Amino acid sequence: MAINPLFPYPLYLVISEQDCYPQSWLHVAEEAIIGGVDIIQLREKNETPTGFLEKAKKLKQITDRYGIPLVINDAVDIAIEIEAWGVHVGQNDRQPITIREKYGNRLQIGWSLEDRMQLDSKQMAAVDHLGVSPIFPTKTKTDTITTWGISGLGELRNLTKKPLIAIGGMNLDTSASAWLTGADSIAVVSAICQSENPRERSAQLKELLT
Repeated sequence: MAINPLFPYPLYLVISEQDCYPQSWLHVAEEAIIGGVDIIQLREKNETPTGFLEKAKKLKQITDRYGIPLVINDAVDIAIEIEAWGVHVGQNDRQPITIREKYGNRLQIGWSLEDRMQLDSKQMAAVDHLGVSPIFPTKTKTDTITTWGISGLGELRNLTKKPLIAIGGMNLDTSASAWLTGADSIAVVSAICQSENPRERSAQLKELLT
């Protein structure tokens, strides 16, 4: 698999303070970037808006220093306020067309793909890339509809030209098969956040994708 010029970020880290505990999540983020992570999404489901904003600002300082795109999960207003590269939304969040109409091209928009019917949605016109979630069952995300598996990912690859980000159970054992099946990016949470050496683990994952 070659790098997709529409989404040239093969290794995608989804991070939260809770997922990194007991390590410092900001330390994990920086070590992961040094190891080879190409893009980071901040996902804080249980944080207050004020707390989320403060965390986003701190992470943005790190991602800016290394020239790495920062994606904010769900909170479009925070993404705009900190001038994030993008936002990632799910089925129950603000819809892509609404975001595009309000903010134009200020944000790249990622959308969680939970069933095939979404590919026919009018929302697709405003979507830049798709999060295929989950490929395998995972403890970090339980409110899902479809577990796609590698075969489901392959079917989706044949149905859309939008960049596909594989997430859910992605680790050293599973990432290569998702990549070879057509994912443009592999999104990891625990495989890096819970690693004793996030830099080394990121480098190992990146090596599988290049």
